[in-house]
Amino acid sequence: MINIISFKVCPFFQYVTSMLEAIKLPYEVEYADFDNCLFDISPNGKAPVLITESGEALFDADAIVSYLESLHGRLYQAKTNEEAALIEAWANYGSKNYVPQCSTMRSETQPEFEAYLDVFEKAIANMERQLGKHSYFMGEEISRVDIAWLPILYRARLVEDGVGFDFFANYPSVKQWQKTLLSLDIAKQSVSGDFEQVFNDFYLSTRFQARRNKASIAS
Repeated sequence: MINIISFKVCPFFQYVTSMLEAIKLPYEVEYADFDNCLFDISPNGKAPVLITESGEALFDADAIVSYLESLHGRLYQAKTNEEAALIEAWANYGSKNYVPQCSTMRSETQPEFEAYLDVFEKAIANMERQLGKHSYFMGEEISRVDIAWLPILYRARLVEDGVGFDFFANYPSVKQWQKTLLSLDIAKQSVSGDFEQVFNDFYLSTRFQARRNKASIAS
């Protein structure tokens, strides 16, 4: 069986597990710590790592998802080479924005928060322009693009629930996309049972937005 090694809070981990859930491929998870350091099996030392059934260690979330998609064509299938390239590009654009979102969520001060948010919002604005009136990015069938953006949409919901800040307040199409994707079983199934608590402890307990929210409630 496929084995995934990662940290619980890592968005790249949820990208891979969301794909596994979407294509209904069984897998096991081993959560990383300093005792099973990823540097021992991954050249870049980053999560996640996927151990194939033959024992090969794959690294880099985009490469892992490409591998998984090649095993089972259960997602939207591109009609042309150009469309395939665009799907890959928009999916990779999603994974490249995990770090900007994480940086925004971990901001300690208002200037830091606003600087990171400005970078992250440019990506959200681009997605707002791309999304149509369909359920998913490519129409009525879920694609790799939706899977790639699910970790961002999922974390944005936790931030909104936890501290009252809505990343997508000014982006109605993205907001609807978030609602659609988070209604799927794969959203909850792609994270650990205690993910919300782990996420809140790591991102929201003492960060700028949490402190501002507490001050607002107190006043």
